[in-house]
Order: sequence, then C-alpha cells, then structure tokens
Amino acid sequence: MLKMNALPGVPRWAVLAAHAVPLVTLPSGLWRIALVAGLPVAPPDGDVSFGEDLYVLSLTVVSEALALLTLGLVRSWGDVVPRWIPLLGGRRVRPLAAVVPALLGVTALTGLAVWFFCAPYVNPDQAIWQGTPAQDALLAACYLPLLAWPPLLAAVTVAYYRRRTARNGAKEGALARV
Repeated sequence: MLKMNALPGVPRWAVLAAHAVPLVTLPSGLWRIALVAGLPVAPPDGDVSFGEDLYVLSLTVVSEALALLTLGLVRSWGDVVPRWIPLLGGRRVRPLAAVVPALLGVTALTGLAVWFFCAPYVNPDQAIWQGTPAQDALLAACYLPLLAWPPLLAAVTVAYYRRRTARNGAKEGALARV
C-alpha cells in the first residue's frame, strides 16, 4: 500500500487531494516541454526566441513547484518550517500564513480558468483551438485536468485550516482550564 506521510488527524481524502494536485498539473507541463522541444503539439508559430522558450519552461517549473506546495498542507512542513531553511527553520507555521496564499492561489487559478474558456468568445482571435484536430485533442487532454486544481486546493486548504485551528483552540482551552 502507498504510504503518503501525512500527519495524524489529516483526513485521508485531504491527503489524496493534496497528492492529486501535482498530478493534475503534470500533463500541461509535459505539453509545454514538448512544445519547446519542437514536437508537433501545436501549429508552427514561426521563429520562437530563446526567451519565449525559457518563459514556457519557467512556467512549467513554477506551476509544478506551486502544485507541490499543496503537500505542505497535509505534511509536517506545513506545521513547522523544516530546520534546513535559514532563519525560519524550526518555527511553527501560523495557519493563516499558509491559508491566505493558498486561497489567493485558488482565486487566481479560478480566474485563469474562466479567462481560458471565456476569452475565445470575447475575442475569437485569442482562441487556442487553432491546430489540427489531433493537436486540439491533445491540448484539451493536457489542459483540462488543470480545472481540478482550484477545487482540490480549496478543499485541502479548508481541511488544513480546520485541523490547525481546532488543535490550537483545543490546546488553548486546555491551558485555560489548568
């Protein structure tokens, strides 16, 4: 059986959702890498500069890194900063220090999803479905899983917040009784 190294008290569904986030971002990243590698995943766009290729690869690395941060909401490094991090190592993570950026991420990802699907209707020149049917099908297969990212991140964030604030509230209540 797969061991996921979650903390005690973290619901199994939250662990599974947190591990799903990097997986739903992976197909789009692989598509972008294929694009930069020159594979025929999109219509030819003329000469592409090194800077554009670097941007596309950077987008892939950043999106996957942000997706991997979701794991911190179900693992110990979401509660206590790992000791190897300079200046912060060993300190407890305040719940809102994780929750606020995560919910801002949910908002940004939802906005991007809405723009992605609405932009072609507002401005048909921005339609991304301009390749061959096979290219468009591959693009859809690689990018549609991203629609799961915002709700998965939101659910894991809510579970994290509930777990962290319930535990802190229980400790404070116990201290008040002493």
